[in-house]
Amino acid sequence: MQHPARQWITVGLVALAACSKPREAPRPLPDPKDIPANVDRIAAKALEDTGVPSAVVAAVVDGKLVYAHAYGDARLEPKTPATTQMRYSIGSISKQFTAVALLLLAEDGKLTLDDRVSKYLPGLTRGDDISVRQLLSHTSGYPDYAPQDYMVPEWEKPIDGKAILDRWARIPLEFEPGTRWQYSNTNFVIAGLICEQVAKVPLFDFLTERVFRGLGMTSVTNTDRAKLTEADAQGYFRRALGPRHPAPHEGPGWMYAAGELAMTVEDLAKWDIAVMQQAILSPASYRELETEVVLANGAGTRYALGIGVQLTQGHRELRHNGEVSGFVAANLVLPDDKLAVAVLTNQDASGAAEKIAQQVRDALLRAASAPSLESDRVVHQMLADLADHRLDRTKLTANASAYFSNAAIDEFAATLHPLGTLESVEQTTSGRRGGMIFRRYELKYAPKTLSLSVYETTDGKLEQFLIDEDR
Repeated sequence: MQHPARQWITVGLVALAACSKPREAPRPLPDPKDIPANVDRIAAKALEDTGVPSAVVAAVVDGKLVYAHAYGDARLEPKTPATTQMRYSIGSISKQFTAVALLLLAEDGKLTLDDRVSKYLPGLTRGDDISVRQLLSHTSGYPDYAPQDYMVPEWEKPIDGKAILDRWARIPLEFEPGTRWQYSNTNFVIAGLICEQVAKVPLFDFLTERVFRGLGMTSVTNTDRAKLTEADAQGYFRRALGPRHPAPHEGPGWMYAAGELAMTVEDLAKWDIAVMQQAILSPASYRELETEVVLANGAGTRYALGIGVQLTQGHRELRHNGEVSGFVAANLVLPDDKLAVAVLTNQDASGAAEKIAQQVRDALLRAASAPSLESDRVVHQMLADLADHRLDRTKLTANASAYFSNAAIDEFAATLHPLGTLESVEQTTSGRRGGMIFRRYELKYAPKTLSLSVYETTDGKLEQFLIDEDR
C-alpha cells in the first residue's frame, strides 16, 4: 500500500533486455533503492501469510528514520486501522534497557558488572558466585519463571519481584554459573531489583530520567502497572488456527524489568539511532553492552548484555525479539552500517515480526549495495541467453568463460528452458571477497525457485554465474 504522505524519490525500474526469442520478462519487483515500496511489499505479504492483525514498521538508514508505516488493524472490533502513533508492547526488547540502566549505574561508580548478586540481594541461590554480568547475559543458571508462549492463569494475578525470586531464585540452579547460556526472565527481575536498590528509585523512573526523556521517547509507558489505552493497539491470541481473541493482560509484577515497556515504533527507532550514535552510554559501556559473552569452555553465546549479537551477511547485528500476551516485536540494529529495523505486531506466538524484520533488513542491505543498472541488465540477459542456449562471452572474465564450456551451456539450457517464464529476480545477499562484489539472487519460476550466485569484478565482468537449488 502506498502511503499518501510519503516523501521519497523513486528510482525507475530496470528495463529488462529483450531475448532474441519471444519470452515473457520477469515480473518487476520494486527497485532495490525504493525502500518504502519494498517495506510495503514485505509487510503486506507477511500479514497475508500469517493472518496477524497488524504490524508497524520503522526503517533506519544512514542513522536516520527514513520510513515508518502501519499495516492492518490495531483493533478488530470495532475495526480500527493501525497507525504509527499507536503503542505496542515490546516485551523482552525491554531487557536491553534494564542492562543500560545497570551500565549507567556502573558509570556513576555505584556498582560494577562483576559485583556478586549477594551484595545487593542476600539469600538467593549461589548469590556469592553469580555476577551482575551473568544475570544480564543469561549465564547465571537461574531457572526461567516465564518460558511459556501462552497466558498462564496465575499471570493475571498481581505479584512482586520478591515473590518471583522466592519461587525461582531460591531453588537449585539449572547449571553451574558461566558454563551454559539459557534464556531466563528471572535474571532480569533480579537485575531490576538490584538497579532499584542502588538507584533508590523505580526502574522505569530511572530509565525515564536517564534515557527516554533525553532521546525524546515520549510515548514509552510501563505496562507492568497499567494496560495500554483505547488509543493504542489491542493484543490478540488464537488457539491453533481458530479465531483471534483479545488477549488478557498480565497482572502487575510479572513483566517488570524483563518485559514491561510499550512504545510507538518511531520511539523504538529513536533508541536504535541512539545506539548507533552511542548517545547514552560511554564508548566503553557500549562495548560492554554489545560484546558477546563467552562461556567458561570458550564457546560463544551470541548474546551480550540484554541483547543478541551476531554476524549477518558479514555485518555486525544487534538483535532481540519480544513477546508478551497479545504482542510480538522484533528489533534489528546494524550499528556499523547505520541501519535498523523495528517491527511491532499485535498477536502473540507469531513469527510475523521476525519475518518482516529480517526481510526488511535484507532489503536495506540490498539498497545499500544494489547493483548498477548495467550489472542488473547483464544478469537478466545472461539468464535469458542461457535458457535459449546462447552466451555473450564479452561479459565474462577468462575464468568464467572457461567454466562455460559447450557442455556447461548445454546443461544450463536444459535446466532453465523447461522452467518457462522467469517470474522474478531478487538480490538476497551481497558482500565483498577477493576484491570482487558477491551477490546472491533468488530466481522464481512457476515450477520452482532457484539460487544464483554471482561474482563481479571491478570492471563489471562476471567471474562467477552459478545456479543451484534455492538455499
